Amino acid sequence: MKRLILAVSVVFLCLALPGLASSEDKVLKMSTTTSTQASGLLDILLPELTKDTGIVVKVIAKGTGAAIRDGIDGNVDIIFVHAKGREEKFVQEGFGTKRYPVMHNDFIILGPANDPAGIKGCSAADEALRKIAKASAFFVSRGDDSGTHTKEQALWKASGLTLSQGSQTIVKKGKEKQVSFEKPAGDWYLSIGQGMGKALTFADEKQAYILADRGTYIKYKFGRDIPIALDVLCEGDSALANPYGIIPVNPAKHPHVKYDLAEQFALWITSARGQKLINEYRLLGKQLFYPDAIN
Repeated sequence: MKRLILAVSVVFLCLALPGLASSEDKVLKMSTTTSTQASGLLDILLPELTKDTGIVVKVIAKGTGAAIRDGIDGNVDIIFVHAKGREEKFVQEGFGTKRYPVMHNDFIILGPANDPAGIKGCSAADEALRKIAKASAFFVSRGDDSGTHTKEQALWKASGLTLSQGSQTIVKKGKEKQVSFEKPAGDWYLSIGQGMGKALTFADEKQAYILADRGTYIKYKFGRDIPIALDVLCEGDSALANPYGIIPVNPAKHPHVKYDLAEQFALWITSARGQKLINEYRLLGKQLFYPDAIN
């Protein structure tokens, strides 16, 4: 009798509170970059998404390469990353349904105030990198298969310098992963296999040059009790553009993904509502991202 009463009570509760029974269905898993999460933007966007749609997003922050891998493996429902070429390949290979352009900011090349390589004022990133290599000045690379690391490799290739094959063992959630990449020769090039924050801290300690996204730099330069001492020495080159895209994982590859919710999120963040929130977001009074879906 007690079991019967309990079963009837549960059924009654579910009928009385339909949202309770279905709330788990509205949870969306998203892999995104550490820079997106560190910027604080998601703390503004996601509560508003929940208010408007009821969708709750579980965020998994990691490097772009690892985030894309989550999508390939079907571990998440949607990815939000910043390596456009790799994003387009993800869609072309059928792992994502469509890349939605969301926003952009830019990369910058930082360095110590004394600027031993003399790159201050360089408007061309490839020229700045050639000067750093010629001076054998310390340069810190994330070396972690992130979107920033991908951009850095592209810039070294564009510099025309002779590159050699390198590799880096990184540890994510207790698991080792081998990352391969091309790099300039010399012990001045320091690949550390770490995220943007740790890479900035290390570059500051070494008084080295580094490629960084502007948002994380602003946080570490102006938002800490002890700021990093690195300065922006090269910026404004179109090659330093940093576009972000969001891609629902393809249910044809992974039938279990919550595609309807993922698409709803993608349409919301690229709508006038989502784009306005992105455009108005400030960190320490500075704009970090510029909307790409609606101008």
